Amino acid sequence: MKVKAGVLERANVFGIKEVDIPDPGPDEILVKTKAVGICGSDVHYYVEGRIGPYIVNEPLILGHETSGEVAKVGKNVTHLKEGDRVALEPGVPCGCTDFVKQGLYNLCPSIKFFATPPIHGTFAEYFVHDANFAFKLPDNVSFEEGAMCEPLSVGIHAARQGSIGLGSRVLITGAGPIGLVNTLTARAAGAGVVIVVETHKNRSTMAKECGATHIIESFDKTQILDQVMQITGGAGVDVVIECSGAGSAAQVAVETLKPGGTLVFVGLFSALEVPMDLNAITQKELTYKGVFRYRNTYPTAIDLISSGSINVKPLITKRFGWQNVKDAMDCAHKEASTQIKVMTEWN
Repeated sequence: MKVKAGVLERANVFGIKEVDIPDPGPDEILVKTKAVGICGSDVHYYVEGRIGPYIVNEPLILGHETSGEVAKVGKNVTHLKEGDRVALEPGVPCGCTDFVKQGLYNLCPSIKFFATPPIHGTFAEYFVHDANFAFKLPDNVSFEEGAMCEPLSVGIHAARQGSIGLGSRVLITGAGPIGLVNTLTARAAGAGVVIVVETHKNRSTMAKECGATHIIESFDKTQILDQVMQITGGAGVDVVIECSGAGSAAQVAVETLKPGGTLVFVGLFSALEVPMDLNAITQKELTYKGVFRYRNTYPTAIDLISSGSINVKPLITKRFGWQNVKDAMDCAHKEASTQIKVMTEWN
């Protein structure tokens, strides 16, 4: 089957090409693409041709924040039918490994993730996907909202890693798209105080709309610590969710946490070594956890959107038709400080 797709040939060489899409296997579905959001990883591949060890050595279809309509089902698929509206979880493990058995499938080395070389993504008119990682959308959840289940899943996983609950006091460093979905999920989980650190005015404004109770418009360690202690009466916060990738934010996180608190790392750091006060971590009995994508989050994401507990619509700040997917990528790259989520719309 020949379809049009957004293909990255090498760094900064990206455009619409015609590609072959296979028929779905017994446990797969053929999906007609409806909405695909642009992630920072798509932009990194576009501009640099790689992310760490993942290198674009051959043409790659980008895109992984996706919703669509089931066009065809494999012979073993019984929970979906042609015409169903679905959100697609982009990471699929291969086989029943120990990680899968333990429910930690996102950590499985075998996982195949959309638009991570050499696995093609979803900037295409149609694509094939494992039916077990396709989730039906209620009638009141749009295709765009379905695509937003992917970034929202990061926030859900981070909230779970931090055990955020009723009355939690949370500090979120960075209010890009991921910092904002973490703001949404922290409030939905019951956090009473959500402090967001962000220096860009439009993002700090959006953080307030997403439920932030306080904004700190500085990444200066002293200012962050002083304001957090003022807000919390000197007690500190229960959870820090680090989304900025800034070394200074990681360092001050240890100081802002109250004893017994939890530090959750979501953002990736440009510097592989970040100085931290290890003695403070020990003496305060802090817990620190990483977030690598997510696991078992899509049903929750759909329920939160469907029920109205979370509204992801304001995060979508610009839209492009699929024929203009290169313009959408350029927008996400060049207007990163003003745009939150750039969405591509497919037929």
